[in-house]
Amino acid sequence: MTDALDPPKNLPTPEVPFRRTIKSFVKRAGRTTLGQAKAFELYSAQFVLPYQTQALDAKAVFGRTSPLVLEIGFGMGDATAHIAGLLPETDFIGCEVHEPGVGALLKLIGERSLKNLRILQHDAVEVIDQMLPEQSLDGVHIFFPDPWHKTRHNKRRLIQAPLVAKLAARLKPGGYLHCATDWEPYAQQILQVLSAEPTLKNSQSPGGFSPKPDYRPLTKFEKRGLRLGHGVWDLVFVKDLVHEPLVNAAISA
Repeated sequence: MTDALDPPKNLPTPEVPFRRTIKSFVKRAGRTTLGQAKAFELYSAQFVLPYQTQALDAKAVFGRTSPLVLEIGFGMGDATAHIAGLLPETDFIGCEVHEPGVGALLKLIGERSLKNLRILQHDAVEVIDQMLPEQSLDGVHIFFPDPWHKTRHNKRRLIQAPLVAKLAARLKPGGYLHCATDWEPYAQQILQVLSAEPTLKNSQSPGGFSPKPDYRPLTKFEKRGLRLGHGVWDLVFVKDLVHEPLVNAAISA
């Protein structure tokens, strides 16, 4: 890779003025490809938002007032780009710290001319704490978070009560939290954690998992797992049930 194609280094991470108890990511190896690096050059100024310690003005960012969905840990961005293209009237913010994934999603944004998607290359927990006010989100997506298979590592799992409480507080009435995992023990833990949050209600019967909403595409890994007989579990919980949740409109789209 030439220096000219290296991703720009103009996204400094400010000092964090508080102590974290949750992280939304773990460091992993990965190399940015030439195509991903080129996408950084072309699109990062427009589509990568700087982390800040003040509330995000979504209307100013997107130039309109629309439903707003946060995705935590979008990986290589395939599902994120698919959903943004499928639901153009909804705005999406994706949090991902890993440069290859950010570059891959920027490449998809350019190829598909997506206007309703922005990226924050920062820890989602700090983004939630500092940039997202209460009742500012219509939905949250967390697809296939690291399951931390070993029992002694279960405490490192992302979806735990403190984070769920933060997310629930930032959902509007009728907003939804959609999680998906291919690891059944983690699915059971997620179900238990979400069911224990008093402001959220299962979109299915108590203790039930959700059918896969139509907007969530099958990943290549997921397709392979299904062919091998592996399961995938979706969970959709809704804040209150006073209004029709956005997820219902998305499913029927």
